[in-house]
Amino acid sequence: MRYANFNTMSSMTLPEPSPDALLASQALHQLIANEIEAQCGPISFARYMELALYAPQLGYYSGGSAKLGKDGDFTTAPEITPLFGATLAHAAADLMAQSVPQLLEFGAGTGKLAHDILSELAASGVIVERYAIVELSGELRARQEQALRDFPQVVWLDQFPAAFSGVVIGNEVLDAMPVHLVQKTADGWREVGVGMSAQQFVFLEQDCPPALLQQIHRQIPDADVLPLGYLTEVHVTAAGFMRSLAQTLCAGDGAAAILIDYGFPAHEYYVKQRSQGTLMCHYRHRSHIDPFYLPGLQDITAHVDFTAMAQVAVEGGLALLGYTSQAAFLLDAGIGDLLLRTDPADAMRYLPQANVVQKLLSPAEMGELFKVLIVGRNIDFPEKFARNDRCHRL
Repeated sequence: MRYANFNTMSSMTLPEPSPDALLASQALHQLIANEIEAQCGPISFARYMELALYAPQLGYYSGGSAKLGKDGDFTTAPEITPLFGATLAHAAADLMAQSVPQLLEFGAGTGKLAHDILSELAASGVIVERYAIVELSGELRARQEQALRDFPQVVWLDQFPAAFSGVVIGNEVLDAMPVHLVQKTADGWREVGVGMSAQQFVFLEQDCPPALLQQIHRQIPDADVLPLGYLTEVHVTAAGFMRSLAQTLCAGDGAAAILIDYGFPAHEYYVKQRSQGTLMCHYRHRSHIDPFYLPGLQDITAHVDFTAMAQVAVEGGLALLGYTSQAAFLLDAGIGDLLLRTDPADAMRYLPQANVVQKLLSPAEMGELFKVLIVGRNIDFPEKFARNDRCHRL
């Protein structure tokens, strides 16, 4: 067993947590340390990330702190403008017209996206019989229940339904799923786990289990040309999510899933320039690279390998319907027309909305980094989206 040859940040100028928040983080630190001790060796980074994000009452998403908006740690597209949800509503309506008037959302955040989708569909005369939300965070579910109290068709689920027909929505869901860290060494690929030294978490190399090695070879193209020391993520949990999604949709009569997240196709993900992977942490609207900082109080994410996600979906029986940038998807879905509902001559109202839409579309901001993957069964993706399709790049 060896220490991995990369370090977390030794010092950072980040806001101090409240005393109660610090106590909660210390409790989670001890819980994770106890698991490492019980295992008599390092745990996988995926397990560390799972506990840091989802440990009951203490994890980032299962605890009680605010995650989104000005009082949280990061902001998502639905939080900055209702036009994002309204645009998504029209894309969903096109797909529901071929299936069933039902929606299923994973990781619904504050409920803002669901509210905007349902509001736009209602204003457009589109009936939604059921809007189901799968949510692991008790704090976020409480906020969703408050935000969606005027929509009686909303229900909450604790797990995947056995079968589903309609449209699935997943906005920034895949990036929050635990990832394994692996590093290329002179002895081949090694897993980078999490151990303890002087009561602090440290990265430790260990042998890759056979299943992880298999996933590495499936996921990383041209691994032989990558340099020694190359560190990256393997998306075992997200692949499992896509496998379960395929089973659920294949058991229905017709459905499509729209997955929006930041990431790359495999040939852009695993390149020499990205030799330290894509792992990133978010705390009080500041980004940094130390996943051991205040566990439970910060978000930990990794970019999505869209090639791997599409491959699992297709192997599970779904069709690859589309893959494109967020900017192209929103433009094709009509966000420009929705923006023009506000008279451009009314500068006080129009310009703030136009500036926010520019943030969603600009290649320098969210427009190119975020991608949209659409998979489904017994559904035809509308022709208007074909002109910007990038499926050939997966």
